[in-house]
Amino acid sequence: MNFNYESNKGRYTRGTGLLENFLARIRAKKADELIDGKSRQGRLLDIGCGSYPYFLLSTNFKEKFGIDKNSKEYTNKGISIKKYEMGKNEGLPYNPDFFDIVTLLAIIEHVDEVNAKRLLREVYRVLKPGGKVILTTPIDKANVILKLMSKLFLISPEEINEHKQLYNSKILREQLEYAGFKKDAIKIKTFEFGLNLIAKVEK
Repeated sequence: MNFNYESNKGRYTRGTGLLENFLARIRAKKADELIDGKSRQGRLLDIGCGSYPYFLLSTNFKEKFGIDKNSKEYTNKGISIKKYEMGKNEGLPYNPDFFDIVTLLAIIEHVDEVNAKRLLREVYRVLKPGGKVILTTPIDKANVILKLMSKLFLISPEEINEHKQLYNSKILREQLEYAGFKKDAIKIKTFEFGLNLIAKVEK
């Protein structure tokens, strides 16, 4: 199925905000820097890839897959996209131990706690042994700042108002451990002036 990338190009996230595309590019660059060369010879899954799959288009990988509730299903430019929404679909539509890398960039905060735990367990299931998940999410203490930025239309009010869960390192670590990841395999840092968390976790 053909897909018109140009019709969606320029809107990396839903809603509008002067800094949206800039911040999305920073997230993508930060995540891409954490992927080693060997993994790039395998399969990548980007969860919440969006109607314009910027990260998948910008990263170098042998096989690229994406899922998003707002996407149309298609295969084009070496990218396979499926329409998917946690809570409405049973589990990730892939076999166990299928992916070398799974990314969730500014996605997990849009999922309630129950479905976030289910999603992370599914991520663990579809990752190969030794595979890695790279995840970004706003930090809870930045919520007031993000709300203000959304009111000023610096970032998308639509995106911010749909946040269902706030994270800090402790909560994120607990949910990743619940999913099956070992404590010593979870590395979490802050970025974007301390407004966001980024985790790199090995199965």
